[in-house]
Amino acid sequence: MSTGVQVAVDVSVLVPAKDEADNLPMFVEQCAAALNTADFSFEVVVVDDGSRDQSATVLRALASQHPFLRIITHRRQCGIADALRSAGNAAVGEIFVFYPADLQYRPEDIPTLVDPILKGEADIVTGTKQGPYEKAFVSGVYNRLCRWLFGVPVADLNSVKAYRRDVMRTVPLRPNWHRYMVVIAAADGYRLTSRPIPLYPRMAGASKFDWTRIPVGVFDLLSVWFQLRFGRKPMIFFGIAGGALFLIGLLAGIVALVLRFGYGIGFRPLLNLVETMVISGIALFGFGFLGELIAGFREDNREMARQINMWRHPPHD
Repeated sequence: MSTGVQVAVDVSVLVPAKDEADNLPMFVEQCAAALNTADFSFEVVVVDDGSRDQSATVLRALASQHPFLRIITHRRQCGIADALRSAGNAAVGEIFVFYPADLQYRPEDIPTLVDPILKGEADIVTGTKQGPYEKAFVSGVYNRLCRWLFGVPVADLNSVKAYRRDVMRTVPLRPNWHRYMVVIAAADGYRLTSRPIPLYPRMAGASKFDWTRIPVGVFDLLSVWFQLRFGRKPMIFFGIAGGALFLIGLLAGIVALVLRFGYGIGFRPLLNLVETMVISGIALFGFGFLGELIAGFREDNREMARQINMWRHPPHD
């Protein structure tokens, strides 16, 4: 469900909100104070992501007071990635800004993020957190791993960000993959830059982060790395691995034959090694061929989606 009248705007602020009833009034007021005098037109699209507090009531009251506010409602919690997707589908701006509603980031810094895109200097701008915060160690490890694996030239990937509308189309519809929007956009050739953004303590509500997200984040990180490195040519990975195992099996088989017929020595574990390596190598080759078929279908779907998006949102002269 959504409310609000669609009009042409420059910037759409996408705001996932889960149980943020205490923060939403001040957040919307700060948006009004900071953006009504900005050099660009704007809207604020808040996604009520299955809140169980009074967020829905608060948002309806705020929408009646602020014409720039639009509301999207999820019946259950879907997560930030799905909330951003829902907000992006409803938004009408050419520039999106991902901003949480917890007031740890202040709306007064949104023009700082948007400015390089409006000037044509970048396609995606990440905020570099300034000041102490609880998750500094985990965030630091994550950022260092991403810089090492993906070579992205920005210091903070897990923060607020501004990006062109078409950047959203590059991110797969996978839970929690909004964290990797920057590395996926960089792999697709989008220009990146960053700006320092102050981080403030929470004034109300509770953080949605807990330790269970750490192992999930690690596996997602490896999955994104594999997709970017081998997603379009899976045979490179599976073919090399399969060929290496097959070669080990072949060499072990030659050694087993020499031992058996040259020296009369039968060594059962060596025969088991031959069987395991050869079968594993053939299986990996099979996975590679299957992966190539899937990659081909995915490229066809990607091209079809690109054509549909160009039809729905033709480029401006």
